[in-house]
Amino acid sequence: MASPSASLGGAALVLPALVDTMHRYQMPSRYLHDLISGAEMDLTVQSYPTFERLREYCYRVAGTVGLTCTHVFGFRDARALDLAEKLGLAFQLTNIIRDVHEDHARGRVYLPEEDLARYGVSPEDFGRTEATLGIRELLRFEAERAWRFYEEGSALLGLIDEDSRGALWLLVHTYSALLGRIESLDFAVFGERVRLSRAEKMMFIAKARFGRHTEENLLEKRDRDRRRAGGAVGGRRAG
Repeated sequence: MASPSASLGGAALVLPALVDTMHRYQMPSRYLHDLISGAEMDLTVQSYPTFERLREYCYRVAGTVGLTCTHVFGFRDARALDLAEKLGLAFQLTNIIRDVHEDHARGRVYLPEEDLARYGVSPEDFGRTEATLGIRELLRFEAERAWRFYEEGSALLGLIDEDSRGALWLLVHTYSALLGRIESLDFAVFGERVRLSRAEKMMFIAKARFGRHTEENLLEKRDRDRRRAGGAVGGRRAG
């Protein structure tokens, strides 16, 4: 791997702490370049024809963050990097589903055009005051896709250094809880922004600090999982 100071040009003089961190955790400088390319896509790309094209964007703005964090967390198995990318993709898809109405107002539609066509949704539909049935079915499809990436990426927990697992557990549990909340509201994301309450976040922090961290409890249970286990179905909470 090229040294960060060499691949980042004069950055070592301007950002010595960044370059030192990259040296210390052996982070490839391409992660930073790819992240910047992702930010540039937000300035030049308004829509994505296919999921593969969207996946490229998600890798750049979120997968790179997951990779960077994994170097800080510490790992010995190269499989950890692929799993980190999958979790980054799951996080970004969660954000896209939640913010689809807001993003349209900013002139961007992230969901793939091929998926919109599949459910009979037009970009203009995201500007409505309420989600149509087609939009809800589209978002349900995208949520199932996100859950698959969460489930596939969950194995990362056992591949990073033990003293870092609480931090990863908190990230994954919080984001999966947000997706579960959106699902429980039947994808009503056109009104008040869906979020977790402060109390929920504090509870997650306590569990991350003092609880056991396993693949089995990494993801927040979905409503359908609670029903299968005989639990109550939750509604929308303040947050």
